[in-house]
Amino acid sequence: MKRSLFALVLAMLTTPTFAQSLPGSPMEVFALRLGPGEDLRAALQKFTTEKKLDAACIVTCVGSLQKTVLRLANQDHHTTFEGKREIVSLVGTLSVTGSHLHLSVSDSTGVTLGGHLVEGCQVYTTAEIIIGVLPAYRFTREPDPKSGYNELKVYPKKKS
Repeated sequence: MKRSLFALVLAMLTTPTFAQSLPGSPMEVFALRLGPGEDLRAALQKFTTEKKLDAACIVTCVGSLQKTVLRLANQDHHTTFEGKREIVSLVGTLSVTGSHLHLSVSDSTGVTLGGHLVEGCQVYTTAEIIIGVLPAYRFTREPDPKSGYNELKVYPKKKS
C-alpha cells in the first residue's frame, strides 16, 4: 500500500525511529493577512486559541517585518534585529497545547538569518499566511528524555 507524503511526514514526527501512519484526513485551510505593526507570533497564537486548533501547520507565509525577534540556535535568550526584512520562510506546527515555529528573513542585500519565532516581530507591510488544519489529529508537547525538551507528539483525535 502506497502512503502519501503527508502520512510519511506524520510518521516521522511521531517517533524518531518508527511510526505507523494514521488514517488520513482532509486538511482545512485558513488564509489570513496581518497588517503593519501587528505582532506575527502573537497573532498566530491568538488565531490558534480563538479557533481552538488542536493540530495545524504553516503552509506558507510571505511578507515583511520592521523588527525581527528570534531565538537563535543553541541560545537561551532572544535577539532583536531592527530594520526592514523580507519573510522568506515561516514553518512549524500550531496547537493550543504549544506551537513550534521557525522564521527566516532576509535584508536588502539578501543576507538571511533565521531561528525560533518569538513575540515582538512587527509586520512592516503585510504578512500573508496560509494555515493548514488537521482535524483528525491532536498535537501535544511532551518531555523527550533524549532531547531534554518538550517535543511534538501526534495523536489521532478522539471522535465525539
